[in-house]
Amino acid sequence: MKYDLIDSQLFIKNRKNFASQMKPNSLAVFNSNDIYPISADSTMPFEQHRDIFYLSGVDQEESVLVLFPDCPNEDFKEVLFVRETNAHIAVWEGEKLTKEAAFKTSGIKTVLWLQDLEKTIAELSTYCDTFYINTNEHYRANVETETREDRFTKWLLAKYPAHSVAKSNPILQRLRSVKDQIEIDLMQHACNITEKGFRRILPFVKPGVWEYEIEAELLHEFVRNRSKGFAYTPIIASGNNANVLHYIENNQECKAGDLILFDIAAEYANYKSDLSRTIPVSGKFTDRQKAVYNAVNHVKKEATKLLVPGTLWKAYHVEVGKIMTDQLLNLGLLDKADVQNEDPKWPAYKKYFMHGTSHHIGLDTHDYGLLHEPIKANMVFTVEPGIYIPDEGFGIRLEDDVVVQEQGEPFNLMGNIPIEAEEIEDLMNA
Repeated sequence: MKYDLIDSQLFIKNRKNFASQMKPNSLAVFNSNDIYPISADSTMPFEQHRDIFYLSGVDQEESVLVLFPDCPNEDFKEVLFVRETNAHIAVWEGEKLTKEAAFKTSGIKTVLWLQDLEKTIAELSTYCDTFYINTNEHYRANVETETREDRFTKWLLAKYPAHSVAKSNPILQRLRSVKDQIEIDLMQHACNITEKGFRRILPFVKPGVWEYEIEAELLHEFVRNRSKGFAYTPIIASGNNANVLHYIENNQECKAGDLILFDIAAEYANYKSDLSRTIPVSGKFTDRQKAVYNAVNHVKKEATKLLVPGTLWKAYHVEVGKIMTDQLLNLGLLDKADVQNEDPKWPAYKKYFMHGTSHHIGLDTHDYGLLHEPIKANMVFTVEPGIYIPDEGFGIRLEDDVVVQEQGEPFNLMGNIPIEAEEIEDLMNA
């Protein structure tokens, strides 16, 4: 890992919060992700399962966390299992967690080697009544691959069919959606790295540059600041490419007079940032481009004000739709008849702004959060309106990450990243 060691108090607190929501006499298990194969002996870079990371800070494959708050044996209320390391593994794969390092990372006193897992589960099963299994219930989840967590759940339920079963995910959805200050500080760090990348490319962009060259500049800046790289697959979409919402080819030449829509951001310590900006290839917006840009910026500012405790997700998006409708009328993209005759299930503004305005962000880019429950303080959201006009050859999206406050407007983690049209032009022509 490239990042500095995180204060283990975060993970101690997270486990305490999770344990307080468990049923009496129950045991919960959390697994690391697999290292996924590509072909031959090639593998994907390892990405830790966010739930075990959230609860332990362990960022290593073949690790398992067991929580049993009511265990009669004090030493087994929290147990972390890690892969046994040795000198041979250190030479071929690099240093792995020792028991001492695992304790320092997680704050868990009982650390055992992974080969002791089944024996330990067998002993603890005689004391507990309920197993908490960890299923992926995120509203965007669409997973075909069987995960290590899935395999373990199959084994556990087959081995111990007489136990009751409960789900970890609803607890985690609530806990992970409200951020601790340590988490917010890590996200701020990710946003600060993103700012460095964005400022790097503003003077770099000129007519004739290729989208992938910009991607390379960003990656350079992110990695040199101790990020693993992009928080998600980067979008660098010049001209009409911006009207493809998930354009990721990044293989076109940027031409004079066009705009480039960026959806690019860095991660840090597995925490994500998520930035969208749109800039002119030639360093100056046309009057029409600037009018649309300022309309999007206006919607972003007004939408941000709505993210306050107690707000309901569905109502928030209805209100943002009204704000966007007004701007589209002002731009001449809609007329009153379009609005009067709109389908309530697909309002007129959706022709030019077809995606959602915000999503939770944290350990995942689209982070945990139950959308039917009111917004709470210390939730972190993106705010990302856009206007997409294929007939005019450009699309504009602007996006920041904000922290909901107990009182007043959200705090913008990206408040130092240039966004006003004139500021963008000045920096590109400095």
